[in-house]
Amino acid sequence: MLKKIFADLTKLISEAVLSCKSDCIALSGGLDSSILTSYLKKNTKAIVVVTKDFPSSDLVFSQLIAKEFGLQLVIKKATIADLMYSIEETIKILENFNNIEIRNSIVLFIAIMEAKENGCTSIITGDGCDELFAGYSFFLKKNDIELQKDLERIWEIMHFPSQKIGKALGVSIESPFLNEKVANYAKSISVDLKVHNENNKKYGKWILRKAYENIIPGSVLWREKSPMQDGSGTNSLTGFFENSISNETFESKRRSYLKKDKVKLNSKESLYYYETYRKFFDPPYLTGSSKYRCPDCQAVVSKNSHFCRMCGSFPI
Repeated sequence: MLKKIFADLTKLISEAVLSCKSDCIALSGGLDSSILTSYLKKNTKAIVVVTKDFPSSDLVFSQLIAKEFGLQLVIKKATIADLMYSIEETIKILENFNNIEIRNSIVLFIAIMEAKENGCTSIITGDGCDELFAGYSFFLKKNDIELQKDLERIWEIMHFPSQKIGKALGVSIESPFLNEKVANYAKSISVDLKVHNENNKKYGKWILRKAYENIIPGSVLWREKSPMQDGSGTNSLTGFFENSISNETFESKRRSYLKKDKVKLNSKESLYYYETYRKFFDPPYLTGSSKYRCPDCQAVVSKNSHFCRMCGSFPI
């Protein structure tokens, strides 16, 4: 049974990648983008984004994958100035001030900008793999029934900022894992093959890892899930803002925004993102007419939502 799943899965993914028209890929050196990379033509541009001033782990893995499959690696080392510009532009595009989404999405923004500057009109991303194959770390704590239920909920609401960012920048986004045939097949795979033990350790995306065991280098194949913000180094922005904004300024502005905008800000990073957001948009409580709202920022949320897309509050 496993051999058939391996064969069907790799066939569908290869067909999805080969149908793409892009001549570049957003590469992180993680499992998702590495699988897609294995099907690309030699000298396809592979764009990796890392921060110049903060620690990052994606570069070494991306160099390994680019060498393994003969890709032309384009390394973008983002400066503080690059990050500040990207934060403002990303907030304008996504229309939210969600810490985690912004830290992750500025990596996409920079990668897509770099693709455009390298003459690419479209770019391949690994979007959808974690959602379809249970790649996020929180899935590892669930039993099979809980996992299936949670995946089905996510499939109904999943969204990918890369699509909005690409549209805003005039670059097409191609995501082979979201190809209809790949996605439908992935949804049909039993959850016990998505989260599974290997050498006494539980892994998400287990079925994918096993299917590509003889193709992807082991250090990447069994690499633990690393969010874009961690691998690129943008997670260090939290500490950057903590050191850049005084406690007195934060406390004063936090109280002010809670009173006038009904927004609860829990960190200096949140304050910076919210002030950027307010340059362009009204307070969240003035948007929409739904009675279902986030308790922390008063943005409209769906009835059964567990988190707020606007501010990132979880659980709500």
